[in-house]
Amino acid sequence: MLAMQRRLSRPFLMLLSLPSTAMGFALSVQISVLSWILSTRYGLHIHEIGLVWAAGPLAGIIGQVLIGLVSDRVWLWGGRRRPFIVVGGALTAMMILALPGIGFISRGLGLQTYLGVAITVALALDLSINVSFNPTRSIITDVTPEGVARTRGYTWMQTVSGTFGVLAYGIGALFGNDVLIYLAAVLVLLFSVVPALLIEEPQALAGAHASTVVPARAGPGAVKLLVVLLPLWGYLAYDLVGMALKIAGIELKSLSLEFAFATATAVLLVVTLAARDRGAGFVKEDLVEFRKVLAAHSFSWIGAQTMFVYMISFVQYRFPELGAVDAGKVLSMSFVVLSAVAAVLPAFVLGPLSLRFGQVVVHASCLAVMSLGFAAIYFAGSSPALVYGFMGVVGVGWAAIVSLPFAIMSQRVEQARIGLYMGVFNLSVVLPQLLVSLGIGTLLGQVADKGMIFVIGSGASALSAVAWLFVRRADGVASPAALPTRH
Repeated sequence: MLAMQRRLSRPFLMLLSLPSTAMGFALSVQISVLSWILSTRYGLHIHEIGLVWAAGPLAGIIGQVLIGLVSDRVWLWGGRRRPFIVVGGALTAMMILALPGIGFISRGLGLQTYLGVAITVALALDLSINVSFNPTRSIITDVTPEGVARTRGYTWMQTVSGTFGVLAYGIGALFGNDVLIYLAAVLVLLFSVVPALLIEEPQALAGAHASTVVPARAGPGAVKLLVVLLPLWGYLAYDLVGMALKIAGIELKSLSLEFAFATATAVLLVVTLAARDRGAGFVKEDLVEFRKVLAAHSFSWIGAQTMFVYMISFVQYRFPELGAVDAGKVLSMSFVVLSAVAAVLPAFVLGPLSLRFGQVVVHASCLAVMSLGFAAIYFAGSSPALVYGFMGVVGVGWAAIVSLPFAIMSQRVEQARIGLYMGVFNLSVVLPQLLVSLGIGTLLGQVADKGMIFVIGSGASALSAVAWLFVRRADGVASPAALPTRH
């Protein structure tokens, strides 16, 4: 074991962050170049690009839960997460290189359209990322004890990852997306393989038997898992119905379906947040609180994903005098500011504040600030400069979303099953992402004021902030709105 790992020093926490940084960098590259390549080089229409982007959440639903479950139970190449990080990193680098080769692949297969190959490459890239993403986060829990060290681990994860995310947007803006693609392939490979070989993983996870693998009985059955997902049932049902309608080519004229599932989700949210702990089903697992985390986290992703997917429509609506190139620059600069704030805050601000006030309170406060930032863009974002400034405010919430929930969640489930529950936790991200693509897009298509993007973002962030206040702190102290626990 490296001396810096024994001490859990800052250099080690930065090393520990690199595999997750590699996957985050790959996602940043995908955001930067995928739509650009599909539109400018292969002439795909906006609805076709939307179908390509739907591959990501679908890959996350399948990949992260399955890989998380498997990685809890194996021991290969001297590690539990190591094989998935190394293999996933290598596959991700290859798929990044395949992005500019979509046309070549299509012509080689004798196809007349690029859509099928584009969807295949996008799905392969997302599956490759998902092979590694869960293990890159789970390994932080594996090698850090609960409490201060783990919070530092996840906040440094976001600081390092966020810094490289800003770098990705900057490289694309300064040197072009082609340079970004080839640099990303090299960086993703190095940041995945080298740290994975240097970090020593424990053979027995906390809460597991002394053997090198978690026994086959570990983890809840299908029924228990379905109960755990209670607050996400509304999302899941809507995504299944919405995707089926898309595939069938059926377009509903009203929003009755959306209102029905929104009502069901609201009811499930109330039921989840009002629940009291009647005894955990497994040792050291608090599934009642874990469900509350799922519910609260899902609403924050509705706001964030709506911004990421549809902000270009807001820029074009609010600043019609801008041409396509200038509108793209406004969009890119907005995300640079957002990413820069999200890179700096976690390790240097949110981590210390969490030690003093508690992770849950700090996270809820950041989401409240994010809600105000969204509202400010809608009401006062009358110039690109003002939008940039308010995006910095939104970045406070984004910094929290991509760092603190992992530390909060990891302290509410048994450590021997962290891979499985990290995958389940990811469903509170990908199911809202699909909802935004399928449902919010339909809503925005029927309103003239594209500023509704930030009205939705503000409302979703505020709702998430309130929901987080019902989550009990890991030390057993109730947050301000949390109901008392019965034993």
